[in-house]
Amino acid sequence: MINTGRKNLLQIVKFRWLWMACSALLLIPGIIAMIYSSVTYSNHAPMKVGIDYTGGTILQYGLEQKLENSDITKTRNSLQSVGIENPYIQILNVNTEQQNNTESNISSIISIRTKFIDKDSNDQDKITEQLQKDYNNPELISVSSVGPTMGKELFKNSLIALTLAILGIIAYLSFRFRFDYALAAILGLVHDVLFVCGVFSILGLVYNVQIDGLFVTAILTVIGFSVHDTIVVFDRIRENLRYYSKKMSFGEIVDASVNQTLARSINTSITTLITLLALYFFGGVTTRDFVLCMILGILIGTYSSIFFCSMLVDFWNDKKTAVQAA
Repeated sequence: MINTGRKNLLQIVKFRWLWMACSALLLIPGIIAMIYSSVTYSNHAPMKVGIDYTGGTILQYGLEQKLENSDITKTRNSLQSVGIENPYIQILNVNTEQQNNTESNISSIISIRTKFIDKDSNDQDKITEQLQKDYNNPELISVSSVGPTMGKELFKNSLIALTLAILGIIAYLSFRFRFDYALAAILGLVHDVLFVCGVFSILGLVYNVQIDGLFVTAILTVIGFSVHDTIVVFDRIRENLRYYSKKMSFGEIVDASVNQTLARSINTSITTLITLLALYFFGGVTTRDFVLCMILGILIGTYSSIFFCSMLVDFWNDKKTAVQAA
């Protein structure tokens, strides 16, 4: 249990206003970006959404020459010059299966996302003709499309899944903890989701990063991790209160409880991050945004369980004590 003779590694409660200021600095830029995106985007979404939700077409071409990042800008400008609106272009890694499915020995794959191309449109021919001008012998490898109606259905189902998950967590927290603990954990969940969404909103404005179904999957995982880490800290606070409430102040118990769970939180996060970083740098391009979302979620979830949620509980305890004293 608590060793009262041992000085805590972190003085959490003493600098609680600093932690709250840090949370504000982490959230405010993202919130501003989401508001700006909601105003400027035609669909009024707080983040730039991909074809999974808006409908669109992805065309992938195999190229014999090795492409550089500078080729993305050149290709985007050339496609826009022939009437292809807002193409999202990526350079993809080449795997063995893709090489076997092509007639030539390809070195690079260029992926082009654009609005939905129906059978009566000649946009696909425009894209192919323009790539033939810019590169040697581009070969169309695959075409995949999501219609606007299907995109809206996927978006609605994603929102339903997210809502049900959050409601389920709220119900569990309300049953497991008393009101102030449950509310702090719920606010911590909102804190983490806002941070991750805010970062992706900024990335959408600056680097044209789009969210898709994998992003919602990552957010659901982040929510689970965030609440799990917070529950561990709250369980230790509640347990220590039963034994030391008459010997130590509530703030001292919060400090000691956080320090007792600190090693566990950091070790869990580091081992998870090692795996995610390996996936980010050595995995496929198509899952990179998903992994980035997970990395951000793990980092902010660890931060919030230690520096945000525990501080909220301490704030409310001080307020309740002041009201009782009055």
